[in-house]
Amino acid sequence: MTSFSATESTDIYYGWKIVAAIMFILTFASGLSFYNHPVYLNELASRDDFDLGSASLAVSLFFLSGGVSGLIVGRWVEKVDPRYCISFGAVISSFALGSIPYVETVGQLYIVYIFFGVGFSASSLIPATTIVARWFRKKRAMALSIASTGLSLGGVILTPITIMVVDELGFKTAGPMMGMLYLLGVIPVAWIWLRESPESMGLKVDGGALGKQEAETGVDDGLSFAAVRRMKNFWGISTGYIFLMMAQVGGIAHQYGLSRELLSEEETAIAVAILPVTSIIGRLMGGWVIDRMSIRVFAIGIMILQVFSLCMLGFGASVLSLCFGLAFFGASVGNLLMLQPLLIAAAFGLRDYARIFSFANLMSSCGTAVGPALLGYIAVLNAGDYTWPYVIAAGAGAMGLLLFLLGGQGSFDSGSKKSRQ
Repeated sequence: MTSFSATESTDIYYGWKIVAAIMFILTFASGLSFYNHPVYLNELASRDDFDLGSASLAVSLFFLSGGVSGLIVGRWVEKVDPRYCISFGAVISSFALGSIPYVETVGQLYIVYIFFGVGFSASSLIPATTIVARWFRKKRAMALSIASTGLSLGGVILTPITIMVVDELGFKTAGPMMGMLYLLGVIPVAWIWLRESPESMGLKVDGGALGKQEAETGVDDGLSFAAVRRMKNFWGISTGYIFLMMAQVGGIAHQYGLSRELLSEEETAIAVAILPVTSIIGRLMGGWVIDRMSIRVFAIGIMILQVFSLCMLGFGASVLSLCFGLAFFGASVGNLLMLQPLLIAAAFGLRDYARIFSFANLMSSCGTAVGPALLGYIAVLNAGDYTWPYVIAAGAGAMGLLLFLLGGQGSFDSGSKKSRQ
């Protein structure tokens, strides 16, 4: 027999191949956008046409446009094979990224970054986490932790390369190269390896052949979006993440400028790799720990770690405090990015996961949009000094923790255990 299900007992569960493919895709998507923003921001701010404030606002528009378009992406992923969405996003991102070095006015810069945000939204977290959540239930935390490691691998591998290429060839040559790399790193892997769900391959979630009755009835796991919107727990997660992402993305966007206060260009290229490396380590450890303790308690601990690390970066005045601050911050970054989809899937299930996550992502995108611009504006007011920007980021992280706590404990056992509404 040649069917896949017949050989499933002897082969590795295909879901783990999905995880590997998502990790690869996110490496390119995040490495060339999320983690490369400090590089692009620094290059733009060095030109006469722009300053740190206008360049930082462009990054904010990237996240805001990504959050708004994410509502459409969420509905699209529910109805259509996610590979179409991911491919569309990669094409848009490729053209936008290749255009950044050639913008001449602030208006052009903002338009390009809006399209960049739309492309990133369609090719990254919403379709990626939706696919992984569909393929796993028992080991969802570990699967998401491994898949989302690509977010940090992009910073480890591609950001240092980008810095060197920009330094050697110039931004106008490097930009189109980065755009083409985005395209080639995402689309082929998506179409070769990704599949929208285990049911589409005749498999059960977590492995095994899908029975005839299960194939006919399908899966209805969790709460409706309408029901979730009335839950205090949902608003605690969503509003908390506005401030958590404000702190996180603002801190990431300005780590390059912060490092340059103490380090040379070559040393900075090494320093900016600390955060993504510790993000990988922290995320993988987190995926293992979450399966053995309360996800809510773990989330609270990570939020506290973010506040502490941002304070260390703000008040630190030595290379040692910078490196340790970036390391602790990286550990919080890796886990907070993973925790949002995990908290949502665990509390509300998969029935309307894409819509629920895209709505929560829109709210957190308001924070990510404000973070880089706010920290950049404060840095300009303080003549390039980053002490107050990072102290304010720590305050935003503390507010996010407070809102999460005010949301109540709720239930993070399994959305599928709740009554379907």
